[in-house]
Amino acid sequence: MTVPLPRTRLLAVTATALLLAVTASACAPGSDDEGGGTDTAAADVETDVAAMGDLTLTVWDQEVRSGQDKQLDTLNASFENRYPNVTIERVSRSFEDLNRTLRLAINSDDAPDVVQANNGRSIMGAFVEAGLLRPLDGYAEAYDWEERFSEDVRALSSYTEDGATFGEGNLYGVPQTGELVGLWYSKPKLDELGIEMPRTTADLESALQTAARAGEVPIQLGNKEGWPGIHDFGFVQNQFVPADEIRDLGFGVEGSSWTTPENEQAAQTISSWADNGYFTDGFNGFDYDPAWQNFAKGEGVFVIAGTWLLADLSAAMGDDVGFALPPTGESGEMAVTGGTGLPFAITESTEHADAAAAYLDHITSPEAMTDIEEAGNLPVYGAASDTADGPQADVLDAWGAANEQGAIVPYLDYATPDFYDLLTAQVQDLLAGSQSPEDFLSTLEEEYTSFTGSGG
Repeated sequence: MTVPLPRTRLLAVTATALLLAVTASACAPGSDDEGGGTDTAAADVETDVAAMGDLTLTVWDQEVRSGQDKQLDTLNASFENRYPNVTIERVSRSFEDLNRTLRLAINSDDAPDVVQANNGRSIMGAFVEAGLLRPLDGYAEAYDWEERFSEDVRALSSYTEDGATFGEGNLYGVPQTGELVGLWYSKPKLDELGIEMPRTTADLESALQTAARAGEVPIQLGNKEGWPGIHDFGFVQNQFVPADEIRDLGFGVEGSSWTTPENEQAAQTISSWADNGYFTDGFNGFDYDPAWQNFAKGEGVFVIAGTWLLADLSAAMGDDVGFALPPTGESGEMAVTGGTGLPFAITESTEHADAAAAYLDHITSPEAMTDIEEAGNLPVYGAASDTADGPQADVLDAWGAANEQGAIVPYLDYATPDFYDLLTAQVQDLLAGSQSPEDFLSTLEEEYTSFTGSGG
């Protein structure tokens, strides 16, 4: 059993182990004049926004849920109040819509000034390689972001100029929030079914079996968009595969392999959960938001999802909902998928780079962290509330425990530029029973080794 940090302690991200393996070269780098965008030296940064004249900053984000939307609206308003000469034109889209449309918008003549870019290779890495994002190192120096964000957090938005190596090089984005993918649970359902909160894989499987026999939905899942299934698979993988191996796989480290006995055990386990009816009926044709919303209405016992649902589930369920880190497998080792929320980046084509950097500084400031926590979300640093209770206390305790124990592992779609699209489709097929665990892993291995250059 983990011992949570006191909630009065600052919970800055210290997931050093997250990036131990981020040293391998990826695909063939471009020429010296490719990628990277235009850097601005700290001495040349203009920080007096009020003197910049009237201007509009177009910001694309994916903060669409109520708590997320509230925090960014609040911060945008305070920035405009501070600088009446600046208008924020906000374009907010769902995660999948943002990923799909941003690729075209950022290349257009009317590209946004600031974008939330998924820090994986398929989005941020590709944008860096194409020279579509500005390095932020000069701004980081001017605004002391190196003091604000730990090295580990900065590394999660860092690439070499050719976009080939993830985790080192230049800084291309800054995040507002931390993230963990864990187990949301209904306290009334556990009480009704006589289920103790599961601490181990065996406990969880027993709880799922009990829920299914009682006619309940054991795990609410809407996987039509594909990406939620990545989180569910990672949640199961974390219980079987050593954390260091997951980190290597997530960051595309040469020599790592998907076709290991532990990964096969994870794939077989989640496949058996689907076969046993532990997920929502028709989950591959059901949207993500209705699934967790049904859970909030009292349908289902568990949801495997991120801390980004904190504000919405708290508003709907109050203290009836709880959050826990993934159970531990036979090894007893903790591992939890997470890191940071999508970072905010500055596009290369913007005519207002200095104003955009001031905006990034504002929305990630210590004062912003207070607004984020008050909106019911998880700040990426500085959470220090000694008054938190209920699900917010659960999340803060989990965040502290995961960082204290170096248990955070990366999102699996970081691995290669094409891994997001491949993994979403493969998990859908695995859970649908149209692909065996062995074929599932072999397909991932083929893409992975093709990118890294060798197998395990």
